[in-house]
Amino acid sequence: MKRSQLLHAPLWLSLACALASACGSSGSGSTTTNTGQACKTVADCYPGIDAGALLGAPSCLTAVQNGYCTHHCASDDDCCAVPGECPNKLAQVCGPFESTGEMDCFLSCEDALVTQTGLSDANAFCAKYANTTFICRSTGGGSLNRKVCVPNG
Repeated sequence: MKRSQLLHAPLWLSLACALASACGSSGSGSTTTNTGQACKTVADCYPGIDAGALLGAPSCLTAVQNGYCTHHCASDDDCCAVPGECPNKLAQVCGPFESTGEMDCFLSCEDALVTQTGLSDANAFCAKYANTTFICRSTGGGSLNRKVCVPNG
């Protein structure tokens, strides 16, 4: 390697690290997750996973700030059922999103899961394991509400 290339190596390394961290979840200390990733269309969701293998049609919830990758479900067991779907191994739940009438998978921030990680604050859990801009809130949608991590806003 030439001396001039060596001098610029830290710049390229920094750029590569910045680009790598821009992909996937941006939560500090988090592992990339598929559910909850930002999206503009459903094609942005579940990269590297056969959409037909998911236990429910994938979707991009555009009603959520920056979009939210998820897939339809009938029960919690439908979430994280496909190898590679949930690489961070955190629990996901099946719940309604507001008044859409659809049941979708979301990263859970229910009290038992938050406590298991050693945290006592559900918003801190979402910021750490989902995305720094996410909070814990109810999915809405009536009596089937679940506590999930979604963007704040």
